[in-house]
Amino acid sequence: MFRHQQTLSRPASTVRLARELTMAVLSAEGVATPGPFHLKNTAAFIHRMNPHAVHTAAIDSARTVRVQVIKPPAALNHEDQKQLVKEVTEIVAILGPLTLGFRHGLSWLTAYSASYDKQAQQSFP
Repeated sequence: MFRHQQTLSRPASTVRLARELTMAVLSAEGVATPGPFHLKNTAAFIHRMNPHAVHTAAIDSARTVRVQVIKPPAALNHEDQKQLVKEVTEIVAILGPLTLGFRHGLSWLTAYSASYDKQAQQSFP
């Protein structure tokens, strides 16, 4: 978590946001009861950006949430990916305002990344 090269304290809501996001990824992967391996190797990185660093066509200071999921090839099928995007959007809609201090004017960007391979090409035309 960073802001203008300053380290921020970790509010409890940020910890909850990270936990909810990582559990959503595990759920999408079909992990019903995560063990130590899953819990140690699924991560959420929460970065606070200066709102003046993000612009939209409508405003010069966009309050955005960018979620990027990086996964190995073939880890999630298309339906699992859609479910994960839906779940992550719901989590951020509920916890984002508490965690990130947004009150209104929130823009959304959900990005999904995968290693480029034949299946990724088929999943993301």
